[in-house]
Amino acid sequence: MTTAPRIARPRPASSAALGRVLGRAATLRRDPAEKCDLCANPVADGHAHVLDERRDELLCACRACALLFERDAAGRGHYRLVPRRRVRLDGVPSADLGVPVGLAFFVREPDGGVAARCPSPAGATRWEVDPPVWAAAEARCEALRTMLPGVEALLVNTARGADEQWLVPVDDCHRLVAAVRRSWKGLSGGLEVWPEIERFFAELATNPEGK
Repeated sequence: MTTAPRIARPRPASSAALGRVLGRAATLRRDPAEKCDLCANPVADGHAHVLDERRDELLCACRACALLFERDAAGRGHYRLVPRRRVRLDGVPSADLGVPVGLAFFVREPDGGVAARCPSPAGATRWEVDPPVWAAAEARCEALRTMLPGVEALLVNTARGADEQWLVPVDDCHRLVAAVRRSWKGLSGGLEVWPEIERFFAELATNPEGK
């Protein structure tokens, strides 16, 4: 008899990185001239991000600053460059991962555990994935074994008949959370949120390697 995966009760995500991205999404409409968080120079659209591991924050990075952290050793255990690769996956048993809704992303944490988050109008809810469940998913999908802690994520979308499984930079997931929060109306999401989600995944498909 198969035992259903144990799911901790979801709770509001406390990630400072996530909060920073959500706040930035609101302020960009007022201040389009976004700046590098490391040197204060202007940054272009589609700029890179660096994870501040000590503060758990995503920082905007100009091209020059991003180049400094292309080698892991350059960050000295403090900063890590968020990679650009986006890879469409198949064979990931999302139902076995205990996803209670159709949209979720999974991030490997520094202690080796895996945390899952579901975008919602309140931001994101979070729960821990049972290690044996994640190990089984890795056994079925080799790409998951290469997922970098903190800066890459498994993104799953099975809402409304979709079948999307992606290995993406973690800032993509934060952009999706911000888009859901911004466009959600009422109890079911309203007319805007689902087209917004569809556009997000269509953009992933047109730029799968993050180039």
